[in-house]
Amino acid sequence: MSGSSLTLNDFLTRFQLLRPADSGPVSNKRQAAVLVPIVRRPQPGLLLTQRSLMLRKHAGQVAFPGGAVDDTDSSLIAAALREAQEEVAIPPESVEVIGTLPPVDSVTGFQVTPIVGIIPPDLPWRASEDEVSAVFEMPLAEALSLGRYHPLDIHRRGNAHRVWLSWYQRYFVWGMTAGIIRELSLQVDSDPGDTLKR
Repeated sequence: MSGSSLTLNDFLTRFQLLRPADSGPVSNKRQAAVLVPIVRRPQPGLLLTQRSLMLRKHAGQVAFPGGAVDDTDSSLIAAALREAQEEVAIPPESVEVIGTLPPVDSVTGFQVTPIVGIIPPDLPWRASEDEVSAVFEMPLAEALSLGRYHPLDIHRRGNAHRVWLSWYQRYFVWGMTAGIIRELSLQVDSDPGDTLKR
């Protein structure tokens, strides 16, 4: 699928026709969820945040809104929607959840489930000063271009671990966030017949 011609309908069709590939075993038990917000436009966007420099963990990193599941959350989806509202003022009722991606392990010990949702184009983002330093939108076609992600193999506690790196404007997108976007790209950019070969 050529990136420049990606419409929201193209994306929705591809996302819903293809099952996410199994990303392998997940070992972490603590549950967290992030919202992967697709902005509803003729040429859709992907909403991302930059974490506050004042945070103890992952300060300044590009991320999706999200966090740990707490006792008030009825589901992983509820957790992602609650966190998105707290971090960037996205009303839960404005999100059209269309599915999930396979959970991934974070270096902080969480099993993180990406929740993919469509949001309106006219929401007034309002970043939580305590958690978010910037909110920005990246063209979805550009975000889903596999060629923009570069692998880096690192070794941690005797185990090899691959992370993905990318840039968008002045933002460095890497780690779990880049991996989630790349996973989404692999799903929507493959031929339908590929799912039989995975």
